[in-house]
Amino acid sequence: MLKELRIVDNFYQTSAYFPMPTILVGTLSENGKTNLGSYSLCFPYYIAGKDYYAMILECRNSSNTAQNILRGSKVSLNFICDDRKYFREAVRLGFPGETTDEKMKNCIFPLGKGLAEGERPEIITNAYQVFECTWDSALEDAYLDKAGCLEGYGPPYRNFNGITSKFGAHFILKIDKILMQERYRNAIINGVKAKDFPPVPVDYGYRDSTNFWYSPFKKPVPEKIQAKEGDWQSVKYAASRIDPDVTFTDGACAKLTRIPRVFLQAALTQMVNIAREEGISVVDEAALELINDKRRKEKKK
Repeated sequence: MLKELRIVDNFYQTSAYFPMPTILVGTLSENGKTNLGSYSLCFPYYIAGKDYYAMILECRNSSNTAQNILRGSKVSLNFICDDRKYFREAVRLGFPGETTDEKMKNCIFPLGKGLAEGERPEIITNAYQVFECTWDSALEDAYLDKAGCLEGYGPPYRNFNGITSKFGAHFILKIDKILMQERYRNAIINGVKAKDFPPVPVDYGYRDSTNFWYSPFKKPVPEKIQAKEGDWQSVKYAASRIDPDVTFTDGACAKLTRIPRVFLQAALTQMVNIAREEGISVVDEAALELINDKRRKEKKK
């Protein structure tokens, strides 16, 4: 039986078991040194339909990380592998109150230069993936929020970007580069199998005065997508509305019925664009194979 639990501050830790990623956020301190802070409240934010992709980071506004972002905007999101010594180090790096020099003095993570341009924090070179980002301070005029208030910020507060409460901050981080260890990158390009997943630790959110808790990696289990086949006539209708000079045969449309309806328009538009480039006016089953082959090659690029 489910029973109600009181909601209190930091509810994701104190009033819930909430699975999250384990990320070390790199920023530049005032003296230009890389500072690593441990975070789990970092999630995809803009995922489609805009001219860039973004993550959202939630943190204390007095933390080294928040103050460095307010001061300099460049960020690296380092996703660490499942290793007990690495998680122990992440817990240490997450303890508040130390300066960058103090916390980074004996840091066990290897650091190196990323690929994004400009002066940026170093990245963890043995992370399984890294997002190099820039804070979009133009949203909500958050550039007006300045570093320096370590005892809490007064109102007015932003709704979703910048200083959002007396002690809180949200940062919309534009993704400039995604870097990935070669074996995991190749798997995404060529087709991921269970053995290809990186060893990802899961932070369970809950903590008490003594411990953080996390779950070690286990091989993921695949579950087949139960695709619902649509009507080939509805596919043909959608295709006919894109470009009257590029038509699809009934046979070609029948091969496209497994595309989820929400993605159908985008997929057909891409196919029509490729057909135009290749001088194809009638997309039959043979032409569809050629078009899909080119789509796969473009994805690999």
